[in-house]
Parts: sequence; structure tokens; C-alpha cells
Amino acid sequence: MKFALLAGLLALGALSQSAPAEAKGCIKGAIVGGVAGHMAGHGKMGAAAGCAVGHHNANKKDKQR
Repeated sequence: MKFALLAGLLALGALSQSAPAEAKGCIKGAIVGGVAGHMAGHGKMGAAAGCAVGHHNANKKDKQR
């Protein structure tokens, strides 16, 4: 539980330091995927998959507009 909290805080810190246009959807997806992956024992793979899915969904919403 402490790891998930620490990972969330680090991700929020990274979010405040990075450009939001480049990481559209990735940060949110990585946080959710990382926490879910951590619960299953595969935190890094969950974060990577969450980033990819979040970025894909953000691009799909932009194309619909």
C-alpha cells in the first residue's frame, strides 16, 4: 500500500514538471495501470500498458473532434 501511495505521489510530481501536451492521457493511464499491475505483481508492465491505452484513447477523442 505504501508503494502505491509513493508511486502516485511521484507520478503527480512528474506531471507537474512535464509538458501536458506530449503526455496526453499517458500519465493518468500509467497511474491507474501501475496500481492495478502492482496488485497483480506486475506494476511496471501495468504502467506501460496503461500509458499506451490512455494515450490511444486521448488521440481517439481528438480525432473525433
